[in-house]
Amino acid sequence: MLDAVADEGYGARIVAVGADRDGIEGLDRAERAGVPTFVERVPDHPTREAWDLAIADRIAGYEPDLVVCAGFMKILGKPTLSAFPVLNTHPALLPSFPGAHGVRDALAHGVRVTGCTVMLADAGVDTGPIIAQEAVRVYDGDDEHTLHERIKAVERGLLVETVGRMAREGWTVTGRTVRIGRPRDPGHAG
Repeated sequence: MLDAVADEGYGARIVAVGADRDGIEGLDRAERAGVPTFVERVPDHPTREAWDLAIADRIAGYEPDLVVCAGFMKILGKPTLSAFPVLNTHPALLPSFPGAHGVRDALAHGVRVTGCTVMLADAGVDTGPIIAQEAVRVYDGDDEHTLHERIKAVERGLLVETVGRMAREGWTVTGRTVRIGRPRDPGHAG
């Protein structure tokens, strides 16, 4: 995403990169690109609820239009989810194989096609409305590592494409259906 926002036509900019732990490449890369960063560690707070409030406050300070989780393995709490639209990704074609072991679970089930999902996060685990999905074939001899690496390559591209389209075209949510693009005027053909 840091590479994509360098193109003015992409339509989005990154206002900050945050994490729940120090020492990750995403923070270092953002700092090298001149993007503000922050770390809000769960153990630095007396309760998980206190962390939920603290991270929501940190995010709010940057006034984002959209929060994008990429490799962020924590469920964000109500303070964040109620204040911002939050995008998340998952290495499976949801609603199949939710949770922390989507790739392993898909292999154990014997699927021949899996993939990745970009969704709006909600209070559940991988239960939010689906925005975009892309299939990834499972090859004979795949193990969890080889399959996950192929899925991650597709997932990164799908996330960057989806965020750019949402920024340029807007989006609407009706129930569980997310549509990218402005609603068409029913009085005009095309």
